[in-house]
Amino acid sequence: MKLIIFLLVLATQSLFALELPSIFSSHMVMQRNLANPVWGWDTPKSKISVTFANQIKTTTTDEHGKWELKLDALKANTKGQTMEIQNNIGQSIVLKDILVGDVWICSGQSNMEWSVKQSKNSQAEIANAQHPIIRLFNVPGHHTGDLPQTELTERTNWKACSPKNIKDFSAVGYYFGRELIEKTNIPVGLIGSNWGGTRIEPWTPLAEQALKENYKNEETRKKWDAYLNQLAKYRKNLEHALTHGLPIPVKPLTPVSNRFSQSAIYNAMISPLVGYGVRGAIWYQGESNASDGIEYLPKIKNLIEGWRAAWNQPSDFPFYFYVVKLAQFKEPHPEAEGGDHFAPIRVAQDRIQELPHTGVASAIDIGAARDIHPRNKQDVGKRLALWALRDVHNRDIVVAGPTFKQLKIEGPLATIHYNHLGSGLMIGNKQGLDPVIETPNRKIEHFAISGADNIWYWANAKIVGDTIQVSSPNVPNPVAVRFAYTSNPNKFNLYNKEGLPAVPFRTDDGENK
Repeated sequence: MKLIIFLLVLATQSLFALELPSIFSSHMVMQRNLANPVWGWDTPKSKISVTFANQIKTTTTDEHGKWELKLDALKANTKGQTMEIQNNIGQSIVLKDILVGDVWICSGQSNMEWSVKQSKNSQAEIANAQHPIIRLFNVPGHHTGDLPQTELTERTNWKACSPKNIKDFSAVGYYFGRELIEKTNIPVGLIGSNWGGTRIEPWTPLAEQALKENYKNEETRKKWDAYLNQLAKYRKNLEHALTHGLPIPVKPLTPVSNRFSQSAIYNAMISPLVGYGVRGAIWYQGESNASDGIEYLPKIKNLIEGWRAAWNQPSDFPFYFYVVKLAQFKEPHPEAEGGDHFAPIRVAQDRIQELPHTGVASAIDIGAARDIHPRNKQDVGKRLALWALRDVHNRDIVVAGPTFKQLKIEGPLATIHYNHLGSGLMIGNKQGLDPVIETPNRKIEHFAISGADNIWYWANAKIVGDTIQVSSPNVPNPVAVRFAYTSNPNKFNLYNKEGLPAVPFRTDDGENK
């Protein structure tokens, strides 16, 4: 009888003493060409070994029971491998079917959260989603925290991409990953962490000093002091239960803030992922910050720099960050001046490229006036993937549509010069999921022009070589040009010949110079 009780105690200990965060599970993807951190918890001063891909790495837990080590950099591998984590008393965790490739965080508000089953052509897309080298990790639920957390509020695990597993995953994330594996055959891990209707501030980590100031707040400090006391009691009760074969006590919940609080979503839905080997992130957010206009720029820069600092990525392994520029929305604006609703924030989104290792994928031609959730997520994913194919996979490709470079004025003519011309400018038509079709006999839409009086008129525009010439009989001496500077340029039709839409701009305030 004593032997049975002893064995039961050992079995209970093996379940609870050695623990991994849920980001480590069978079917995961580990980041190639990176010394991947692996971490977890055990009793203090325990010896831990990790065996994977012909490597054995060892370490010892600290006084709080935390351990962490790094595996040597690994090459891409489509064949599943096994990882074993073991402590010095023989307890072990075995993770199976692990691939090595590129890992991407897919984050933002509802247009990133929008699932495959909600996107265009969903039934066929789900039925054909048998891609065993795409792996999915979807952060469950919507949660917040006053301080950065080390584990997700709800545990989950990695899954292989299949018709069963893909339907509730981010459509933009999936189509991004699918394009990458079809072009490279390198495994892709997609981590979905999203929350519809959220602003950017709750996703942005506080700097260390700001975090200390947050803890000085009396209400916050009282909540966390109470939680830490409860946690200390829980650890004692857990040790007692394991020793005497008693039921395992319930772990106390961390204090909860709300989805509008600075860093609150980051603390609960991003912080537990920090440290896991990743290649970068794709981001689709901004609708909830639309009223910020150009003031969105410092906010998204803070987000990008904050995430990069949290991951502590070395300069020779850049943390790429690609942003989706907001799609068409609202009824068309009749005035040539534009500047309504989404127009200013798109300028801010374009300017994130002032930071290194960033890119912007435009959805300006695939939106809908009355639907803030356009169903065509396939083209969004493909356009994001172009940046990764160029930056990560060294493909010599065009990644964006024609982008404003320079304005030259000669008499009544204003001439626009471009970057990202690709094979040249064209007038085109985009319908549904079909590729853009060249329509050379149509008028170029959505150019506006003004003189020194700052009165705006719709302009005539024509392609002349690699430039656009803009004019209006109402403006004999032009000084500024705007293009598609409106929330819904519903007749948008300017592309490069690679089928990527020209980028909206304004020249009159220096924001695009």
